[in-house]
Amino acid sequence: MKYVLLAVLILLLFGTKKLPELGRSFGESLREFKDATKGLADEDETKTDR
Repeated sequence: MKYVLLAVLILLLFGTKKLPELGRSFGESLREFKDATKGLADEDETKTDR
């Protein structure tokens, strides 16, 4: 029930035209974050291998 109310509130605040843009930008940000943290983890592994 909480999630339905939250979804309705988000629809009212941003509208249906902005939601795909928000989702796309959130997905891109998440992908960039994952790539950056993966790069950091790879650097740590190469430092410990030496």
